[in-house]
Amino acid sequence: MQNLGINVIFQGRNLQRLFEGLLITMEISFISIVIATFLGVLIGLSRTTKYKPLLLINRLYLEFFRIIPTLVWLFIFYFGVTTALNVDLSGLSVAIIVFSLWGAAEMGDIVRGALQSLPKHQTESGMALGLSHWQLYLYVLIPQAVRRTLPGTINLATRMIKTTSLVVLIGVIDVVKIGQQIIESSRFEFPTASFWVYGFIFVLYFIVCYPLSVLSNKLEMKWNN
Repeated sequence: MQNLGINVIFQGRNLQRLFEGLLITMEISFISIVIATFLGVLIGLSRTTKYKPLLLINRLYLEFFRIIPTLVWLFIFYFGVTTALNVDLSGLSVAIIVFSLWGAAEMGDIVRGALQSLPKHQTESGMALGLSHWQLYLYVLIPQAVRRTLPGTINLATRMIKTTSLVVLIGVIDVVKIGQQIIESSRFEFPTASFWVYGFIFVLYFIVCYPLSVLSNKLEMKWNN
């Protein structure tokens, strides 16, 4: 029993290292979610305009990030853009940039859908009261749209947290990368290390994401009723 596989997690500083890796994951996720939310709101508002060139640009931006996998974008920025522009960006910086841009595209579509789902008489009533275009959005449309965007926003945040596991492929030392290092250094002493380490990482992701999922479902049920 002395080589029980689960012991690999508690050997030396392994547990501490896994939590340190989780902090890196959360740092990337939190910063990206904040930036994506801000940019996404602006993109969503701009997608309700009737100015066709701006609509075309927004549409292409959204489709690029929908069609091209996030992993490919990470490689494009980390290996391609940095070389082409001769700039030195760390894997952490590239991860934040890519996830922010991807999240902004998705968030923009959520905001656009929420605004366009509002009854037309809301806009007509605001205009009849003499509200300007920006006053109409600020006082009438956006407050109502916020409730419709929250469940989708929380779901997007959950997806972004889970997808950050891809950053290991551009050299970022996140929780998955640390897990791989622990497995490599312990595979002879603990043959089942991969099962226990990845299982523990699964639990960490579950602890982070599940409350967000529950919150999203409760908000959706509450507002639908």
